[in-house]
Amino acid sequence: MNIVKPAALLFAATALAASSTVAATAADSPDGTRVTGLQQKAGQVLADSPKPLRVTADAVEYEGLTVTDAPKTLGARDLACGYGHLCMIVNGTKFDFYKCQTWNLTNWTGDGPFTNNQTPGTVAKFFNRDGSVRWTSTAYEAGRATWDPIWSLRPC
Repeated sequence: MNIVKPAALLFAATALAASSTVAATAADSPDGTRVTGLQQKAGQVLADSPKPLRVTADAVEYEGLTVTDAPKTLGARDLACGYGHLCMIVNGTKFDFYKCQTWNLTNWTGDGPFTNNQTPGTVAKFFNRDGSVRWTSTAYEAGRATWDPIWSLRPC
């Protein structure tokens, strides 16, 4: 009796299960590159869908923005946000903005925590669809916000 075969079958089954897990979290983009689930989530809410600089298992990094997964139940006091950054959680995804530019958004719904940890007095602006200011946040400020409808934001 050959006991290597059951071990080999167990290894093959484990490898097959692992590869199907990877397939469920990554998909091919139109240009043939692999896209992670986190990158897909980020692309669904960033209207301009900028090309990421770096994609890892835990983060998608753009020029001036890092996107990571975060628990929906995280409160503003628990939201880690580096100095000079504007951070928020939208539907279980953490957005950490650190570049002064206008970011066009789509599908921002629900509510979630935010922390404006920029230089004291820096005003972050959140805009309606028509470009009018919906609300502002002056640093330092942390709290909870309603994201719909936010169509764009400017951290500074």
